[in-house]
Amino acid sequence: MNKLLLSDFDYNLPKELIAQTPAPERDQSRLLIVDRDTNDTGHAKFDRIIDHLGQNDILVINNVKVIPARLYGQKKTGGKVEILLLRKIGANERIWEALITDARKFKPGDRIYFKDEKLEAEIKEKETEGKVILSFNAPDFEKVLSRIGKMPLPPYIKRVAGNEDVDRYQTIYAQKEGAVAAPTAGLHFTPALLEAIKANGVKIIPITLYVGMGTFSPVREQDITNHKMETEFYEILEDAATAINEAITMGKNVVSVGTTAVRALESAAEKRDGRWQIAGGSKGTDIFIYPGYEFKIVKKLITNFHLPKSTLLMLVSAFAGTDTIKKAYRVAVEEKYRFFSYGDAMFIK
Repeated sequence: MNKLLLSDFDYNLPKELIAQTPAPERDQSRLLIVDRDTNDTGHAKFDRIIDHLGQNDILVINNVKVIPARLYGQKKTGGKVEILLLRKIGANERIWEALITDARKFKPGDRIYFKDEKLEAEIKEKETEGKVILSFNAPDFEKVLSRIGKMPLPPYIKRVAGNEDVDRYQTIYAQKEGAVAAPTAGLHFTPALLEAIKANGVKIIPITLYVGMGTFSPVREQDITNHKMETEFYEILEDAATAINEAITMGKNVVSVGTTAVRALESAAEKRDGRWQIAGGSKGTDIFIYPGYEFKIVKKLITNFHLPKSTLLMLVSAFAGTDTIKKAYRVAVEEKYRFFSYGDAMFIK
């Protein structure tokens, strides 16, 4: 197999196509339909995804909930500090791994101050790539966070998160708190659309992948196969695993809503009696899916449009084929689709 170069996953995107706000209505985003067999593309509004899902499909969603993980504090000198909480360390809600601005200028024992709530954070440890371990002085820190934290919009959205984002940067079925980014393919669903899909005989099954920095860490290796993913944690309840495995046994297609659900499903795959099924449970995964990967569980994929040179673009290229994805993205740019988290969607069948 030839080397897979980082440059193979680059493309030109006009800045004006990077969505800065959500569509006025969730299910009125645009939908690019990609047929892997014919390489053809089609266009629709997202609510017409119902036309492409039937009784032979099951829909697997990621029900993770985004926490208000962005905080704005200051040094003792008054200098501003921006914090992105990544994950809670152990059972103590006050201890977090986080990214902070100018981390190299801090040392263990330094404190960050917040105007609200008399909140302080002490740097307990310094890690690599701007990460630190913070200890907050509030015993009920998660309640404080819910009051003063901001939704962690990605850096290509060039505005501060507002009240609208509390609702719109969250899927309607979000339940399990712990993500620092939304599983954005799910942002297009409305309660009415999900009910209509169910009425068509499609079973909807929730699983959880706690979206962290592993999904979004930049690839710096020119040969992408040398890239290492950070571990993220997923949870597939036994009832969900049983339902998915029964559907697979019946010959139904597993339709994944988003790349995060793909990573959880493929990580949980195991062979039983000559057939790929999934194992329930809670585990960490550092699975990196790129072209050449053989999918074991997922048969169709609903996804947003992803950043150049990202692991997410590599995953969809593995699923549909690199040439097919390159063509689809060219079409999306030509037709002025909206890209990234608040952008439009693609259905790969």
